[in-house]
Amino acid sequence: MIPMIIGLTGSIATGKSTVSRMLKQKGYPIVDADEISRMVVEPGTPVLRRIAEVFGPDVLLPDGSLNREKLGSIIFNDGGKRQMLNEIIHPAVRKEMIRQKEEWLDKGANTVIMDIPLLFESKLQSYVDKILVVSATTENQRKRLMARNGFSAEEADARINSQLPVQEKEKGADAVIDNNGTVEETEKQLNELLVKWNAVV
Repeated sequence: MIPMIIGLTGSIATGKSTVSRMLKQKGYPIVDADEISRMVVEPGTPVLRRIAEVFGPDVLLPDGSLNREKLGSIIFNDGGKRQMLNEIIHPAVRKEMIRQKEEWLDKGANTVIMDIPLLFESKLQSYVDKILVVSATTENQRKRLMARNGFSAEEADARINSQLPVQEKEKGADAVIDNNGTVEETEKQLNELLVKWNAVV
């Protein structure tokens, strides 16, 4: 059997993490881009040292870890600086994602899930065989962000608008899970899709 690499993506508050958890509970190996992004900037890593060189020692906390708030305030309104940061972090994240995927395949995994929030934005479609987009209406995204993060409607909209619209992502998907209903409805769609794709653990 030829192994299958499924790229799992969505937009903020569409429920991608919920689907990722379901897949993990079913025993699928997950390569989590967000987790890897945190891992590559841990104290002592070459990536964190480079960030401190480029953005100054202020982006480190006294314990040597990344001061995310400080770094966020530097890059938030400056596209050029954000680009510089991405050029430091992204190659390290991609390298580790590929390493983990290969490790799972070497262990005999039939299906590997690559959980990549910015799959389309980072143009990583070539990393996967199938793309699964978890979708929700903008209204539901807004409601969830306001409830989950305590954002105002304006803050929620700013976060939603900073990403590629989920409708655009749907166009590039091999399948879409509609996550506007109950958790049970979402899981039912997921189960049906795994059978259809013959995605065995």
